[in-house]
Amino acid sequence: MVARSDIVFLCVKPQGVKPLLQEVGAALTAQHLLVSIATGITLADLEAASGGACRVVRVMPNTPCMVGQTAAALCLGSKASPGDEAAVKTLFSAVGRCYTVGEHLIDAVTGLSGSGPAYVFLVIEALSDGGVRAGLPRDIATGLAAQTVAGAAAMVLQTGKHTGELKDMVTSPGGTTIAGLHALESGGVRAALMDAVVAATNRAKELSKPA
Repeated sequence: MVARSDIVFLCVKPQGVKPLLQEVGAALTAQHLLVSIATGITLADLEAASGGACRVVRVMPNTPCMVGQTAAALCLGSKASPGDEAAVKTLFSAVGRCYTVGEHLIDAVTGLSGSGPAYVFLVIEALSDGGVRAGLPRDIATGLAAQTVAGAAAMVLQTGKHTGELKDMVTSPGGTTIAGLHALESGGVRAALMDAVVAATNRAKELSKPA
């Protein structure tokens, strides 16, 4: 299968990368583009484990890829070309958005968008709990919470406005929204989310270090 392919996606757990490449490495040539989504496996590791003949691109997507809404970033190996970048970006842009970054930023991508869906699921669950606490049925509360997050995200992406400006559009003097925002700030939600991204980024860096 590898010998007959132009682009090979490496979609196994990080601990399975090197054994798999040992198995198929002999079939990889300069005509192949190897695309890895394995966390913590560096471009240098991939190039070495694959025998150094093929071009390598490393991508960090996230689980909303399953519903055509991924947030992904890629970085290029030493032999990868602009054409390789364009091909991989086209493939991932078909199921969301894809950006190009230097490899030194991939751990930050992992901490933000790679792990980020879990943070957002937690936020949606908490908003739903709040709705239930205020008297809404669970199914309606969850639907409203999820659609509110989806709609707010769409406004950020489609309008190009700063998130602070969009927030101010909802926030009337002395109104309900500013009361809710004050409660969030008192609870340290902003700092907690920032800390979550940094903690996940640091863990990704740890995983990238040689054992």
